Amino acid sequence: MSSAGRGATRGQAWFCTTGLPSDVVFEVQDMSFHLHKFPLMSKSRKIHRMVMEHEANQPARQRRRRRRPTSEGSNAGEEGSAQTEIEEEEEEEEEEEEAEEKLEEEEEDEEGHASPTYRIAFPDFPGGPGTFEAAAKFCYGVRVELTAWNVAPLRCAAAYLEMAEDHSDDNLAARADAYLDTAILPHPGEATKALKSCEELSPHAENLGLVARCVDAIASRSSSSASRAWFDGLAVLGLPMYKRVMSSMASRDDVRPEARESCLVSYARGTIPGLSRSTRRRLASAPVSSEVQQRELLEAVVDSLPDGNCSGRVVTARFLFAMLRTAHILRASAESRATLERKAATQLQHATLEDVLIPSYSSAADTLYDVDLVDRVVRHFLADADDEEASTSAAVSRPSALAMVHVGKLVDSYLAEVASDANLKPAKFCELALALPDHARVYDDGVYRAVDIYLKSHPRLTAEERDRMCRVVDCRKLTVEACTHAAQNERLPLRAVLQVLFFEQLQLRRAITGTLMSSAAAAGGNTQARYHRYNPAAGVRHSVDSAAGGGVAAARQDSRVLRLDMDSMRNRVQDLERECTSMRRAIKKIDGGGSSAAASPRRSEAGDGAASVDGSSRTANWRSRYGCKFSTQVCDSHARNVVASRASRMGMSP
Repeated sequence: MSSAGRGATRGQAWFCTTGLPSDVVFEVQDMSFHLHKFPLMSKSRKIHRMVMEHEANQPARQRRRRRRPTSEGSNAGEEGSAQTEIEEEEEEEEEEEEAEEKLEEEEEDEEGHASPTYRIAFPDFPGGPGTFEAAAKFCYGVRVELTAWNVAPLRCAAAYLEMAEDHSDDNLAARADAYLDTAILPHPGEATKALKSCEELSPHAENLGLVARCVDAIASRSSSSASRAWFDGLAVLGLPMYKRVMSSMASRDDVRPEARESCLVSYARGTIPGLSRSTRRRLASAPVSSEVQQRELLEAVVDSLPDGNCSGRVVTARFLFAMLRTAHILRASAESRATLERKAATQLQHATLEDVLIPSYSSAADTLYDVDLVDRVVRHFLADADDEEASTSAAVSRPSALAMVHVGKLVDSYLAEVASDANLKPAKFCELALALPDHARVYDDGVYRAVDIYLKSHPRLTAEERDRMCRVVDCRKLTVEACTHAAQNERLPLRAVLQVLFFEQLQLRRAITGTLMSSAAAAGGNTQARYHRYNPAAGVRHSVDSAAGGGVAAARQDSRVLRLDMDSMRNRVQDLERECTSMRRAIKKIDGGGSSAAASPRRSEAGDGAASVDGSSRTANWRSRYGCKFSTQVCDSHARNVVASRASRMGMSP
């Protein structure tokens, strides 16, 4: 068989090169197939019936053609009646005869044979010319290779042409059904390809049940399949077919949630552009052309998310935040975005800084990153954590405490990243920083670093705003490195610096006291142990005397050692108390000077500058008096960080 063009006006023609002239022409869309009636009649009941009907009507048309020249050769007496009969026949069948004569004059094959007798049109043939060509080859006995892509169109063609077993043995319909059952439906990847081919076969594939069979095969074997590579193939499906697959999987009890999530993630990554910042490649065969279609796809994926918390192994935090970012780009519905925010909150402890850095795509937003979005996600996470702690015991909720620590580190890193934004308001910064509970930060070094960056990037803050920013940090939870930096940080208000120094002294005092107490206890135990170790007999006597109420000598020895240790500890504690007393006096003196200075009215710009210089000189004198002679630098401490509650911040200042 070969194909040859017949001109642009008549489309393409397909000829069967068997050496015999073709006697029937099939028109399928813009393609003409010049074939032979007997091979096709032997396999197709529909073609057999149409050809027989055509041949039954053929003798009547031939008689009508012969009637015209007979009437023209009659005598003059009968001319009137013959002419009347011809006119009546021409009025009834004029259009049909003209069309047939025109086709007979125009159609000749390449070897000059007469034009074929029959012409049959199939305008709605399932699968188009390609599928009809394969079905015609099957009728001629040519071997047709069945695949996942052509088995559904050929099955529809067999039903259309009525190529069933009751008309001919081993026919096309039986061949296609057997191939579907053995080679396609047991494998979800092959069933996905067949389902994709059914999208162009509506309503034939739906009426034959091919769509339902493929959908059920994919859903039933999604969990039992050993390989997960076929999940990427779901991206070829259109949205209606994808919805049917996910609905079928959700209705089955034998489908694991991980399988549903894998299908969901694979389809989303293959059809929705922009989910990955590193790659824009999509797996779908046809690109999504409009923003409306992309938004519809995303909302369908969101609707397919599991009702409860996702497993985290497939629907990860990176995927959820990427979906959330894309939802804002595509302006998805408020319901879809709210659902994604709640889902992202369940995986917030596994998120990275890159995941939560979502730009502001709204025209009303004035910040570079969407801080309000992150604040909502954090509050959803805190609400879920409270519900979990209320429903479980302390031992069971220990992993949630670790998750809270991870979220605290993430929030501190996020605040440090967005702190340099000139449009970020202090109130919004403090609101996000104070949203976390006390146990969410082991150390406050991270949030102190974010505050320091904010103060450096916003030099025009008022004294009240600076004081409010510093209340975010709990000075009692700063490490030695952070305290050292805060003591020499000229961007901090003086009151904050004094608080840092005061709590640093208290921490030092507690540390020394604890060390002395532990050393005293260890010394007492070691003295008695050494005494008994070097005097075994005395140890035996001591145990006996103690049982009888003796041991006076050993008790005196231990008492002398403890007295010496306590005297040393008392002297050190007295020194620390004197230092704390002097610090309190200095704080009161500074507070008194600051209040008097605030009470005096400002005279002019020059006066304000002089006051600022005088205040800075007093600060420098105070720093030099207490030994704070460090150069100013930006805090870059990356120690463990987890913030005290709002109430503790507000009660921290004197």
